[in-house]
Amino acid sequence: MQDKEEERSLIMVEQKLAKDGFTEDFRVSDGRLRPFSSETISYGPADVTIVDFYRFEGESDPDDMSILYALECSDGTRGTISSAFGPAGDSDSMEFLKQVEDLGKNLRKDHK
Repeated sequence: MQDKEEERSLIMVEQKLAKDGFTEDFRVSDGRLRPFSSETISYGPADVTIVDFYRFEGESDPDDMSILYALECSDGTRGTISSAFGPAGDSDSMEFLKQVEDLGKNLRKDHK
């Protein structure tokens, strides 16, 4: 997780990740990770590695939290997925990412 002051805004982190090749935007549907750019491509938890993640707190409400994951898929596709963090989180996305973590994949930071 990054905690540099200049990387605290979601937009700034997304811009940096895009420069590093994380250009796809992902969503979870029917238990699979899917790029917004394709209706036919999807990935299971075994096909995905969490490369990094970033947590953000709302300026006016500390309970207003979100999390951004930088992901790499088995075919080399790199991108991000974000969700509210905590009880307000997207349960489908968080369940999928938990399965990825449970498969024993370690957090990698070699993209920097």
